[in-house]
Amino acid sequence: MENDVMTLFELNSLVHEVIAGNFDEEYWVTGELSDAGSPAYGGHFYGELVQKDEESDRIIARARVTCWARTYSMLRLRFQKEAGETLRKGLQVKLLVEVNFHEQYGYSLNILDIDSTFTLGDLAKRRREILQQLESDGILHDNQELPLPRLLRRIAVVSSATAAGYGDFCHQLEQNDYRFHFDIKLFPAVMQGEQVPESIIAALEAVLLEPPYDLVVIIRGGGASSDLSDFDSYELAACIAQYPLPVLTGIGHERDETVLDFVAHTRVKTPTAAATFIIEHQADEAALLDDLYQRITHSAEERIHREKQRLEHRQSVLPLLFLNFIQSKQSGLALLRQRLSAACPQRIEREHHRQQLLEKRLEMLDPKLLLKRGYTITTCGGKIVRSTEGLMEGEVLTTQTEHGEIYSKVVLCKNQ
Repeated sequence: MENDVMTLFELNSLVHEVIAGNFDEEYWVTGELSDAGSPAYGGHFYGELVQKDEESDRIIARARVTCWARTYSMLRLRFQKEAGETLRKGLQVKLLVEVNFHEQYGYSLNILDIDSTFTLGDLAKRRREILQQLESDGILHDNQELPLPRLLRRIAVVSSATAAGYGDFCHQLEQNDYRFHFDIKLFPAVMQGEQVPESIIAALEAVLLEPPYDLVVIIRGGGASSDLSDFDSYELAACIAQYPLPVLTGIGHERDETVLDFVAHTRVKTPTAAATFIIEHQADEAALLDDLYQRITHSAEERIHREKQRLEHRQSVLPLLFLNFIQSKQSGLALLRQRLSAACPQRIEREHHRQQLLEKRLEMLDPKLLLKRGYTITTCGGKIVRSTEGLMEGEVLTTQTEHGEIYSKVVLCKNQ
């Protein structure tokens, strides 16, 4: 058995011979870069390629990958130009490799070429899946449906404090030709790497803790296009889609777009374009206000002119109207005087005749006339006696005749 014992080097050499003898071809292999360090000394690339279970996301295969400096310098430039990416952690890639086994470093795959179309397809697929999920959730266009305020004065900016794009954005707003004033406040966030979604969400939450802003601007500017995939996050896109304030994005270059561009209220390509959008929006509103001012001023001037003319016309016709009024009243008074002159004698005559009739009736009702005719009037206690009812024995009756009064006493008959 002792003759069968091998050293580790001998065993690894045997494995090396087996692999070299059986894997002498080149192979296309797909996977995810779980580790992609910066080029080491000499410009070589070292990383790790893994395959994950689609359901559990558990790693089911792993291999160390290398790319020697001469090949890597060529592939890196071509891949970045075609795919807008660099070989970084989390990227899905399709690599042309040769299988190596080294007695000291073990199993590895040496990269000979890379298919940029595969990575582009994966990035586009990932972006489509996020957008489909947002649409399925019914929130894809929520932020775009928010009304943009007429005046954009208070601006909240989510960006890196050291980004050149942020400085360009602020400078352009401050030096605008219209001399508009903007209140700008920076809410710092990481704009590159795995922390991008979490950092931007935290900044957006901080904006809502302060007095209301008119607009939120997310700007990046500069940097490699490969870093834009950090913005393709469902959590970040959902946050912006449902954000209660309009969001303006300017995080890419002319040919780049991210998921955020599809959910933001308004999208522009660069920080400078974001500042231009805000200034032009204000200029449009200012022009509208100026037009309204001119229209109101013109309308007011016309109204004043018409009222002045109307007043002058009334002033000119007022004396004539007053004279006509006086004349009409004088004519009315003359006519009334004529009517009164004619009506008064007739009324006086009617009233005189009526008075005579009343006097005759009074004369006929005078008690003296009745006494002259032989009638008498009997009273008891000052009241006229009309019947025997109510008279008491012994009461004094006064009987008035034409020539005097007769006094008598009441005597009640015993048989009554």
